[in-house]
Amino acid sequence: MASSTTGTSEATVAFPTITDEAAIVFDGVRKEYPNGTVAVGDLSLSVREHEMLALVGPSGCGKSTTLRMTNRLVEPSAGRILLRGEDITQGDPVALRRRIGYVIQNVGLFPHRTVAQNVATVPGLLGWDKARTRARVGELLELVGLAPDTYAKRYPHELSGGERQRVGVARALATDPPVLLMDEPFGAVDPAGRRRLQTEFRRIQRELGTTVLFVTHDIDEAVHLGDRIAVFSFGGRLEQLAEPLTVLAHPASDAVREFIGEGAPVRMLGLATVQQGDLDGAELISAPAPEPIRLGAPLTEAFEAIAALPGSAMGRVPVADEAGDVVGSFTADGILAALRRTADAAAV
Repeated sequence: MASSTTGTSEATVAFPTITDEAAIVFDGVRKEYPNGTVAVGDLSLSVREHEMLALVGPSGCGKSTTLRMTNRLVEPSAGRILLRGEDITQGDPVALRRRIGYVIQNVGLFPHRTVAQNVATVPGLLGWDKARTRARVGELLELVGLAPDTYAKRYPHELSGGERQRVGVARALATDPPVLLMDEPFGAVDPAGRRRLQTEFRRIQRELGTTVLFVTHDIDEAVHLGDRIAVFSFGGRLEQLAEPLTVLAHPASDAVREFIGEGAPVRMLGLATVQQGDLDGAELISAPAPEPIRLGAPLTEAFEAIAALPGSAMGRVPVADEAGDVVGSFTADGILAALRRTADAAAV
């Protein structure tokens, strides 16, 4: 299988060679409608086992179509899609969908069924016995932070938007699928609840090791959740496939740069961390010393600590190691140095 490449306005961008050992492989996949509209054009990429790959791009760029081709809600016009080495177009699409978790923005819970019954939907279709199903439902509700004694017998209309979304995630994970597809899953939740859900879902994904293909139009969400980011442009063109820091620090094309916008340095604050080489000496800290930040803390935490300093502190915060010993001091210049170091590392 050949590697995938795409041209940009600046240079030709090479993508990693795709392999059959990946969790999902798109090999020359194309979706063209009868009217000639190309939603996805000759897409080749691999989704690694246990990673969360975020698909981002403007509305209408083919990212949701790509997701839906993975469980054959949309049939590809050409190419092949492999799920753990198996060509998905060769089997029963209904059986395929029972093997793949699927979470959408509006959840799609059955309104006349309780939370427990909703979560038990796929186990019921697969013929699980009642004891096994009940145990799995309880386990999953605990996992997504919904106490079974409180929520199992409630109906969807009795839940908040964030709670309904958690039930949707639990339902999608009910049979421990190898792959979970998520299409704008937190888009209908208020901003504060959305960030809490993002953080909670990231914890769940890391705990379970589920491979996740995640569609979002929000670059901040992609940076926060994705192990890697695939940036699409119109016509289903893959512009860049890389880790979040690389995408932010070194956008591969004008289309990627335009999509990211002017907030890349701010987003990088949440990804970069305070390292020993960014520090000045501890003896430079003025008394009384403010509370230290920890070595390895995100730059966002360091920025907030520096911004909160009184004028007498001279813009300098102490930094402590895991043992609590102060190992240096950090300033606004250290933030800039850490951002440069992070950007340089992303280029390697």
